[in-house]
Amino acid sequence: MAQAGPFGLAVGGLERTPMQSPEQLLRHSQVYAQEQPWRTRWHVLSTLLVLVALATAIVQMPWWPARLAASIVFGLTLVRAFIVYHDVQHGTILRGARRWRWFTNVFGVLMLSPPSIWRRSHDHHHRNVGRILGASIGSFPVMTCAAWARAGTGTRLAYVFQRHPLTIATGYLTVFLYGMCVRSLRVDPKRHADSGLALAVHAALVTLLAVFAPDLLLFLVLVPMTVACALGAYLFYAQHNYPGVQLSTGESWSFVGSALESSSYIMMGPLGHWFTGNIGYHHVHHVNPKIPFYRLPEAMAAIPGLQKPGTTSLWPRAIAQCLSLRLWDEERRCLVRAPGIWARA
Repeated sequence: MAQAGPFGLAVGGLERTPMQSPEQLLRHSQVYAQEQPWRTRWHVLSTLLVLVALATAIVQMPWWPARLAASIVFGLTLVRAFIVYHDVQHGTILRGARRWRWFTNVFGVLMLSPPSIWRRSHDHHHRNVGRILGASIGSFPVMTCAAWARAGTGTRLAYVFQRHPLTIATGYLTVFLYGMCVRSLRVDPKRHADSGLALAVHAALVTLLAVFAPDLLLFLVLVPMTVACALGAYLFYAQHNYPGVQLSTGESWSFVGSALESSSYIMMGPLGHWFTGNIGYHHVHHVNPKIPFYRLPEAMAAIPGLQKPGTTSLWPRAIAQCLSLRLWDEERRCLVRAPGIWARA
């Protein structure tokens, strides 16, 4: 059984159970793809209450180390709130609650993930999970060893930059501010007008706080957004780039098979799963995106076909392992490290 370590991170493996057929698995998963409104309300309201309490503490506490600690926890809680937004965009929860949907759309704008580009990129990601594609819409790009050998220096540099640890760590600027908002607005301004709105609102907020309350700019915006975006970007990376992942370039692709073989289970303890909204149960989410985030653990526990995922964790060694994987080796069928940028073999 897995055991929890510091900060609720888990170590160890999972008990192995027999696999089900794709049809059986999908049919069984439908049992859990039902929203429980009272649980939804509880999770949404409790998350909002924690955010308000932390924001109040940041504003009122005079001692900067305490404000910094609250700011970091605020950022972690934003990740949980983002999973609520993520489930709303999937149509998994709050389907008939128009006011709440409007509220979560505002949250998406504030988090530099406006609904139009998030839905487009994320839906594309779900339809193509496990495929090796030339485009990186909604996911980190994956290049084969053969493609790397043919690529020029500029292509290699761009590829390495997109998957570089510093790019992920600075996801606030690289993945969300630029990738989600600036790039989508530049490519299709009419379709992604809300990206322009997100940029304008964020710029106004940063400017006002910089002039009138620079301490709040630091503790209410810059630190929390840096923490939330870095963790969010890494979670998305590790969910599909981990030792043992299986990718497809041809007709072998199937929705259920690829969901199971190219989506990880990120092992954590209860605290880690709370902050990340159970998104570490990512293979379950990809098999059936209509399962609410709060039901992912029970679905995995009940369905044998979901109990043999590829795994990773948030321990430093596991993070380093995932980040070192760059290219897909088609002969060995695994992700491998990349040679130097200028190496031709």
